[in-house]
Amino acid sequence: MYQPLPSLPPPGRPLIRRFWLSARGYWSGDTRRTAWLLTVGLVVLILVQIAFQYRMNIWSRDIFNALEKKDGDAVWRQALIFIPLVITLVTLGIVAVYGRMTQQRTWREWLTDHLVGKWLANGRYYQLDLVTGDHQTPEGRIGEDARNATDAPVDFVVGILSAAITAATFVGVLWAVGGDLKIGTPEAPIVIPGFLVIAAVIYAVITSAAVILVARRFITVNEQTNQAEAEYRYALTRVRENGESIALLGGEEEERAGLRQSLAKVILWWRSLCYQHMRYTFVSNTHSLVVPVVALVLCAPKYVAGEMTLGEVMQAAAAFVQVQSAFNWLLDNYPRLAGWVASAHRVGSLLVSIDYLDAAGMPGASHAITRIKNESPDFQIQDLSVELDDGTVVVNDADVTIRPGERVLLVGESGTGKTTLTRAIAGLWPWGQGNISVPVGAKMVLMPQRPYIPLGTLRRAATYPLASSEAADATVRELMTTVGLGYLIDHLDEESPWNRILSGGECQRLAFVRLMLHQPDIVVMDEATSALDPASQEHLMTMLTVRLPKTALVSITHRPELEAFHHRKLVFERRPGGARLIGDTVLLPPPHGFLPRIIDWLRRFPSPAAG
Repeated sequence: MYQPLPSLPPPGRPLIRRFWLSARGYWSGDTRRTAWLLTVGLVVLILVQIAFQYRMNIWSRDIFNALEKKDGDAVWRQALIFIPLVITLVTLGIVAVYGRMTQQRTWREWLTDHLVGKWLANGRYYQLDLVTGDHQTPEGRIGEDARNATDAPVDFVVGILSAAITAATFVGVLWAVGGDLKIGTPEAPIVIPGFLVIAAVIYAVITSAAVILVARRFITVNEQTNQAEAEYRYALTRVRENGESIALLGGEEEERAGLRQSLAKVILWWRSLCYQHMRYTFVSNTHSLVVPVVALVLCAPKYVAGEMTLGEVMQAAAAFVQVQSAFNWLLDNYPRLAGWVASAHRVGSLLVSIDYLDAAGMPGASHAITRIKNESPDFQIQDLSVELDDGTVVVNDADVTIRPGERVLLVGESGTGKTTLTRAIAGLWPWGQGNISVPVGAKMVLMPQRPYIPLGTLRRAATYPLASSEAADATVRELMTTVGLGYLIDHLDEESPWNRILSGGECQRLAFVRLMLHQPDIVVMDEATSALDPASQEHLMTMLTVRLPKTALVSITHRPELEAFHHRKLVFERRPGGARLIGDTVLLPPPHGFLPRIIDWLRRFPSPAAG
């Protein structure tokens, strides 16, 4: 029964919820022991720190009282008490920094690994480029945004918890030290109990409302700035990765114009961010200058009337500042909070898009191709329709059975969906209807026109995705020589940018080395020999036939000479409602019996020009 795909949620709270749905796994997965140990340790540190801050507030009162009384012994006694207080507070601060940053580091490591796992699973990194949605530049979201999204919450929780305990502690100090304020006439006085507490609350409400009012667009501007920065970095990376093509075409000026346009977008959003910071700075700087004076002005009448000592005034002023710091936590952290929300949105958007692809690939989902593991040795395509993610049919109603060792060629004019069909066969394209039956335990390899060359040594590129240590050195050297890359054997263990050093033909030869190492059961080739000369192409296809006689091959090519290496030719024709299979032509006898073995034996003798 088909089920509709979920729609992508709008930005905002749903994205934050999606972020937390994954991020909280840090406390429930394999890292839960470390996570909870660090969390509890931070809470204990906060309680101990605030206890010593309270003791420092008492010290402030006692030393100013001693100064007011001109009691030298008391002053020296308080000076001696000050030393261990400072040492303890500094030590606690250092330990708290270590605990906080360790939790941030371990949480980021867990979340990044989680995101990379979901991004790389089932070809999602490839499919994200094929669907619409807010998931551009996923590498920026996994790298920079994941760091921001895990750094800030730890600081926020520590800050909020500290603010709450600080407020509770020092509100009590204000209430006890400030006492009641009497205004009006002696005959009819008006008593305001805990006037310093009331003043602190009113002041905090005013300042918090002011910062929300003047910086209400902080989150949106931060998010757009991060996106513009990520797009600019991606544009620069594209220039580096395609440097040879740009240089050969003389496209430097065009690239410079494109980069200048991308940079202009970054600068535009940075200007908007600057205006937000200016508004915020106006409120925050005014607050930091005014708050100490407010406390002194409020306490001045009682001090002049002799109802408060100098030490009590200074204690109340210090407590008032502490309470304001707690109450105005939002004021002090609003820019960081806005930055975190923007990063969490971007990580959540990536996760939502991957969820969308996961739902599209689930058996029974609407517009989802069903992949079946069967006991038969044959590879089967049954009533297969390949669609775009919006439901547009590309290939309609294809039925093909490919036996072990059979080599099938897909042909048709451009735009008939051959490449999309090969992606569906390889499991990278989930949209469509019908079944793809793969033999149980069969290993499938896709050989694209541009083989992927990983970073590192040439040996790693030759054995990828196997670890270079898993392939015997003699085997790698023999295969390199056989495919015509023997002149590179001495460079196997050199680390160089091989993706830029090797030509297109050399990269395709290297792909055949991997193919022989991996010995797959099914190979899907998409113009995998397009950069080779005819003699080299014939040599490598002959080697594939001889060395992998039981491997089924599905290939796309525009070279008619490759028909000699295939048993069947499937012809697709573009029609309304999707391309259709209109022909299944036999090119060679089936890969079983006496004659095919003779043909394969003759092909063991490569062309003299193939070396």
